Amino acid sequence: MTEIKRIAIDTSKSVFTLHGVDDGGRPVLRRNLRRGELLRYFEKLPPVEVALEACGGSHHWGRALAALGHRVRLIPPQYVKPFVKRGKNDRNDAEAIAVAAAQPSIGSVPIKSVEQQAAAMLLSVRELLVRQRTQLVNAVRGHAAEMGAVAPLGEKGLKELQAEIAAADEAAVPAAAKQAIALLSREAERIEIRLRAIEAELLQQHKANPVSRRLAAIPGIGPIGALNLALRVDQTQFASARHFAAWLGLVPRECSTAGRQRLGGISRAGDERLRQLLVLGATAVIQHAKPGRPATSQWLLNLLSHKPRKLAAVALANKMARIVWAMMTSGKTYRPAPAA
Repeated sequence: MTEIKRIAIDTSKSVFTLHGVDDGGRPVLRRNLRRGELLRYFEKLPPVEVALEACGGSHHWGRALAALGHRVRLIPPQYVKPFVKRGKNDRNDAEAIAVAAAQPSIGSVPIKSVEQQAAAMLLSVRELLVRQRTQLVNAVRGHAAEMGAVAPLGEKGLKELQAEIAAADEAAVPAAAKQAIALLSREAERIEIRLRAIEAELLQQHKANPVSRRLAAIPGIGPIGALNLALRVDQTQFASARHFAAWLGLVPRECSTAGRQRLGGISRAGDERLRQLLVLGATAVIQHAKPGRPATSQWLLNLLSHKPRKLAAVALANKMARIVWAMMTSGKTYRPAPAA
């Protein structure tokens, strides 16, 4: 029997497609397995390199296959897509994973432990509830606007709007509209109560995490952002601070040819949530940037003097990302630059 060098697995909920190659890259294994058959099949194989496309469930399978003695690699999806042949199907996807894994220049995603995934899960739950609350509040404002009632942004404006709708007469706001808007308002309040409880738990986690406490000292990074970075970033996977900023998508996208360098907007690659937290934090710093304040450096003032605020926010977020990597790598505390 031909020795298998690498097996690529295209995962799904129930059916897994395997594509195995030998030392010459020739396909020697093509088959489908049901979910319950996968581990039993790999238990019978000698240790082999296994490649999977990185996704939410791939970390579970990576841990399970590594426990059987196999060498597991998780390949980022954006590196697999260029190798998919025309006519997408599970077999072509598995073959593309195998081809991508054979490229020496393509890196892999570290396999997360159960503890790492569990620790970051509450942060994901909070993000979902925040989105749902925003949707409900926007729906309340939208339906109220249909009745001619509007109010300023913010929690105070929302309460004023709710009170105005409740006090309106039947001619201005019919009972059915009041009932619908009240239902949405109660749902938003219910989620708000749950969010307060979750944020209290996350604050306790932040206080118990020394890395998160150090990162929160950086201007523009609060407890939630610091905890996200501490739990979701493995700084050892990045060779430099710029590498980390590039992984977050905070460096310019390059489109150069014929010896001519062309740089565009940021690449927006990597973890969207972490990038968003850094940019929002940088925007908050810029809003309060004044000479003499501790978080306001001369570099930032010079940047704001000739660049738009949005561009300055991205540049500051890039700088914040580099500081985060340096602090996580060295274990040192943040020391602000002299105030401008």
